[in-house]
Amino acid sequence: MRKYLFLLFVGFTVWGSYAVLKNPVYPSVNSEEAIQAAYLNLAKNQEIITFTSKNPFNIYDILHRKDVLADQKVFGVLTLPDGEGKFPMIIGFAGSHGWADHHYGYLERYLKMGIAVLSVHSFKSRTVESTVGEQLSVTMAMMIYDAFMALKKVSQDNRINAERVGITGWSLGGGVALFTSWEPVQNTLSPGTQFAAHLPIYPPCMVRPEIMEFTDAPVHILIGELDDWVPAAPCVDLVNELKNIGNDFDITVYPDSHHSFDRNQEVMLQSNAYSFTNCLLTLSENGKVRTNRVGFPLSTPILQKVGLAFCAEKGAHYGGNDISRTQAKEFAKSFMETHLLH
Repeated sequence: MRKYLFLLFVGFTVWGSYAVLKNPVYPSVNSEEAIQAAYLNLAKNQEIITFTSKNPFNIYDILHRKDVLADQKVFGVLTLPDGEGKFPMIIGFAGSHGWADHHYGYLERYLKMGIAVLSVHSFKSRTVESTVGEQLSVTMAMMIYDAFMALKKVSQDNRINAERVGITGWSLGGGVALFTSWEPVQNTLSPGTQFAAHLPIYPPCMVRPEIMEFTDAPVHILIGELDDWVPAAPCVDLVNELKNIGNDFDITVYPDSHHSFDRNQEVMLQSNAYSFTNCLLTLSENGKVRTNRVGFPLSTPILQKVGLAFCAEKGAHYGGNDISRTQAKEFAKSFMETHLLH
C-alpha cells in the first residue's frame, strides 16, 4: 500500500508540474537522408514509396487531435513478386529493435506465394534505431497512423488489389497489426478502407480496450507461452472474449517459447526492456491508457515514464525456439494464403 500511495503522490506532483505537457507535441523529422540511404540498397524488384503520416503520442491524439499533429514523411520498401496483374499485399511493421533477418524471412516467403510486400520504416523515417526500454521516440500510435496512410497509398496503386491488403508485425509492430483492427481507430483514419487480414506476432495485449469493437477482418495472434516481455495470458483472454461475441479472432500459443521465438538465436536477457508480465493497462474509450491497479494515466511522456517505473519491471527475455519458429513460418503462409489468395 505504501508503494501505491507513493506512486499517487509522485504521479499527481508530476501531473501538476508538467501540465503544459498534457498534450505532447512531436515535431516533424527530416527523413530525406534515410530515404536516400534506402535507395542505395534496393533490389531490382524493389522501389521506395513515401507517404505523409503524423506523429501522435497516443491513440487519444489519433481520435481527437489528428488535425493539429505535425505531418511526417514516412517511407517503405515495396517489393513486387514475379508476374503481372493486381497483386494482393502484406504490409509489415518491425518491433522495438527495428527490422531484422527473421522479419524479412516472412516477407520473402510471401513474395514466393505471389504476394507483394511493403516493409514500413517508421523508425528510420524518424531517425530512430530502437525504442527498447523507452517506447517514446516512436510510439505505437505513430506506427498505426503510418499503417493506414500506407494502406491509402498502396490502394491507389493499379498493381495492388486494394481489397486484399493484409498487415503483420512483431512485438511493437504486432501491436500495430492488432490495433489497426480496433474500430475507433479504423473509422477515424480509414473509414472507407480496412485491412483484409491481421497477423500480430507477440503483440502487447496487456493494453486492453474498454470498447471491444473490432472490424470483421480475421485476426490471428502468434505468441510464446514463456513471453515475459509481452505476456501471452492477456492475449488469450482477449481472443476468448472476442470470439464469444462473434469476432473472427484466434490465437496460437507456442509452448516453451519466449518473445521473438522466430529469431534464429539463443534466448537472451534484454536488461533494459520493459517486462509487462505483472503490468496490465487499459485503453479507454477516448484513447488514453492507464494502469489497471491504480488507474495512473500514461497520457504524456513524463507520466508514462513514471507509471511504467512502478507498474512494469525491467528485464525481459527474447530468442528463438526451433519448433515454434518452423511452425510459425508455415502458419503465416497458410493464414495469408487463405485470406489474401482465395
